[in-house]
Parts: sequence; structure tokens; C-alpha cells
Amino acid sequence: MKNSFNKFFGLHDLKDHWKTDALSGFMVFLLALPLSLGIAKASDFPPIFGLITAMFGGVVVSFIMGSPLTIKGPAAGLIVIVAGAVAELGHGDNTLGWHLALGAIVVAGALQVLMGYLKLGKYTDLFPLSAVHGMLAAIGIIIMSKQFHILAGQSPIGTDGKALSEPLDLIMALKDTIAHFFDHKEVAIIGLISLGIVFLWPMLPFKALKKIPSALIVLLVSIVMVQVLKVHNTETFKPLLSFDKSLLDILQVNESFEGFNQFGTFIKFVIMFALVGTLESLLTVKAIDLIDPEKRKSNYNKDLVAVGLGNMLAGFFGGLPMISEVARSSANVNNGAKSKWANFFHGAFILIFLIVDVSFSDMIPLSALAALLIGVGWKLAHPREFGSTLKIGADQLIVFVSTIIMTLATDLLVGIAAGMLMKMILHVLRGVGIGQLFRLKIISTDHVIKVNSPVVFTNFLKLVNEIEQKDYAQEIHIDFTNCRFIDHTAIETLHLKDLDFKNAGGHLNLIGLNEFRPVNKSMHPASARIKK
Repeated sequence: MKNSFNKFFGLHDLKDHWKTDALSGFMVFLLALPLSLGIAKASDFPPIFGLITAMFGGVVVSFIMGSPLTIKGPAAGLIVIVAGAVAELGHGDNTLGWHLALGAIVVAGALQVLMGYLKLGKYTDLFPLSAVHGMLAAIGIIIMSKQFHILAGQSPIGTDGKALSEPLDLIMALKDTIAHFFDHKEVAIIGLISLGIVFLWPMLPFKALKKIPSALIVLLVSIVMVQVLKVHNTETFKPLLSFDKSLLDILQVNESFEGFNQFGTFIKFVIMFALVGTLESLLTVKAIDLIDPEKRKSNYNKDLVAVGLGNMLAGFFGGLPMISEVARSSANVNNGAKSKWANFFHGAFILIFLIVDVSFSDMIPLSALAALLIGVGWKLAHPREFGSTLKIGADQLIVFVSTIIMTLATDLLVGIAAGMLMKMILHVLRGVGIGQLFRLKIISTDHVIKVNSPVVFTNFLKLVNEIEQKDYAQEIHIDFTNCRFIDHTAIETLHLKDLDFKNAGGHLNLIGLNEFRPVNKSMHPASARIKK
């Protein structure tokens, strides 16, 4: 019983690593504090509830998560979905929309728990990487298109007198915002200086300074500038963040399931919360596993259950949906974290902040938070994403751009579906039969799997299932001699599987891959390939 208790709570890790984990947790807290506030505000949630999500993600979820070094909290990648849920479910009433969106978050969390228990985390491999990256780039563009207006203290209005919310409308309105950029001069100055810190701070030549999160520097500098420039909220113009209630005042059940009355809209957002949140979270777990100094293998399904339970808890009490967040998780690794206690400490420091003092929030300018989110959006949609995709292959760029365009024009679900459809069309044009897209011919023995038909993202799970039945401590051979085509997503996943085998003491021997070549000369060796 004692050993089980110690194992569940990781008390041995706490005893061995509490100093390094506490320090890393504190550094991540400094990064998470302003970002959580900004993400909540951009999502049309009361800002303090971004901190509630991060607090639950650390203090509670740490003990049940399946990945030792990831940080759980609100994510910029879900801003578009959360704000959309508030707007569509609330029909213009943000308070009502918040309560109804919480109901969708709770249901989505329950769906994630079910997915984890059914071991469906592997189904993320169904989504081609180029479409997933296209979706994230589109989210980045949408974030920047909205936050640039806020950075200048403006809220563009449509011809109907209502605030613009659609991505393409916000992008088209940028010319007017730029023309009137300094109408609120003090706000714009704070925004520009904050934006400069976001982009220039990581370029400093001093390693010691670079370890301090740029988000913390933005927060401190912008608070000082608010005092110097005498910026304050008025009845008609509110450039400063504000929340005047304590933790005990806000910690109550806030969700409402009345959104079921708008069944189609409600279910759409449940699916988007569950689908996009799961994709982002599991992709982060995979990425952090690769940079874990101890090369530990996370339990993806256990982590999905943990995130789902965290979302149910956060949703009940008013918080945003949480994921394993990539920037904070990377910072956690870089700051020397050793175990899940770093995530716990990050949440504990946020809890202390919520208990002790949130009164300075009315000194935080929204333009500074907008600058932080523009930085996040820029990373998601960085021009190098286009260049990296093109290096993989012109076809991957087509899928990537198609996903971006359809996401901006419609929504995330339609966008990623369009990317998947484009990928299938390109495969068919290369000679993959329509039936072969969904059917994979393999012959499996104890140590050899023979692949006798094209391997693409839509049929790849059959091969994954077969691999997972093998002993990872042994040498397993996958023979592609009779396979004529392999796509990029399958290749990348096979390489990750090989790492899993190596970590377990085995080896995944991919026979015949050297007989394949890229489908065009511009392609990266790990892109879609056909037989020579």
C-alpha cells in the first residue's frame, strides 16, 4: 500500500528532484502567468479563468498524467474555437456564451477520457502532418489578425455596427487599423514596445538574460509604462485588464448544459474541442519525448485521460480547455525539470498567486497581452513553416496551403477535412487505387511484417496495430519489397516507432526503404515515396 501510494504521487521523484523541479516550475509559472491571462481574454473568457485552468493543470492533473515533463494549461491553439463557441452559443451575449461553452468543454473532456480508456490516442496518426501543420498555421494567422487590432487599442466594426469576428474580415480591416494606429497613442506605444521585446529578447547575446521568459519582461515593462503614461480604464474605453474578485469568490460551478438546446452547434464545438485539443496535446507529448534527456516513453492514452479529466474539472469551474502545451513544456525541459513535479509546482505557484494577490491585474495593458499572443501566432504561422513544408515536397505544400485557406474561409473542422481530402486526391493522382486508400495488405509472422500494398495515412493504422502487438525489446523486420508507395505521414511515424523500439532495447528494421525515391526532386527523403 505504501509503495503504491509513493508510486502514484511520485514521492521518490519529489525527494530526489524537488529543487530542480521547483525551480523549473517557477520559471514556467512566470511564462504561464501572462500567457494564461492573454489566452483567456482573447478567447472571450474572464481573464482570471485562464489562471484557473493552469492551476488545475498543475496541481491536480500532474498526479494522473502519462508524460513526465509536459506542462498542462490553456493553449493559444484553441483560442479560435473557444471564442467561436462563446460567440455562436451566446448569440452575442459573452457571459451566456461563456457558460454554454463550458458545458461543451466538460462534454469534450469526457469524450477525451473515453478515447484514452479505449486507447484511441493512436488515431491521431490518421491526420496527415501537412494538414495538421496547416491547421496550426491558420490558427496562428487568425490569432494575429485579431490581436493586432487590440495591440492598437481598436475594435474594428462591420457595416452592421457589430464588431468583426470572422478571420478574413479581420484581415481586411487591418488597413484601417494601420491607418489609425496611433489614435490611442499611449496604448499603441505600449503595444509596439511589448512586441519589440517579444521578438528581440530571444536574440540577446546574453544566455543568462535569455533564460528569463520574454513574457515576464513584457509584463513588468508594460506595467511600468501604464504608470508612466497614465493609462486607465474609462466607461467607454478599457485598455487595461481587470478582475476584482478573489479565488474564493470565483471558484464555483459555472458550466451550463443548456447548449444542448442548440444541438448542432453544441456538438460541433464538442468535436472541435476534443479533436483539436487531443491532436495538439498528443503532438506535444511526442515532441517532448524526443527532447527528454532521459528518453522516457510517455503513455499517450493515460495522458489523454488526464487531460480529459482536467478539462472536465476546468470546465465545471469556468476554465478554458487545457492541453499539453508545447512552449511551456519545452521551457520546462530547458530549465532542467526531471519529473511531473515541475508541472505541479507551476500550478502551485499560480494557486499561490490567486490566493495572495491578483489586485495588480488592473495595471496590465491588453495591448501587452496582445503582443504576447502575436508572438505565439507568429511562431505557429512562421514563414519557415512554408519553406520547411516545401522542402518536404510541393505536394505537401499544396495540402498545407489548402488547409490554411479552407480554415480561414470556413472553420477548423472543414479546414483539416479539406487538407485530408487534398492529400487523398494527390495519392490517387500518383496511382494509388481508391480502394487501396483504406485497405492495407500485410502478412505478419513473429518477427517479420510484409507489406504488399501502398501505405498511406488512411490505411496506416493497420500496420501500427500490427507493430504494437510485437515485443519492442526484440528486433522486428518490416519488409517493403512488395510495396510501391509510402507517404510522408507513414514514414515519419515509422521513424518514431523505431525510437520506441530502441528505448525498449529492440530495433525496427525497415527493409527495402532504400529502394524508394521522392515523388519529385524537391522532396525531402522522409516525404512520400514511390518505388524506383
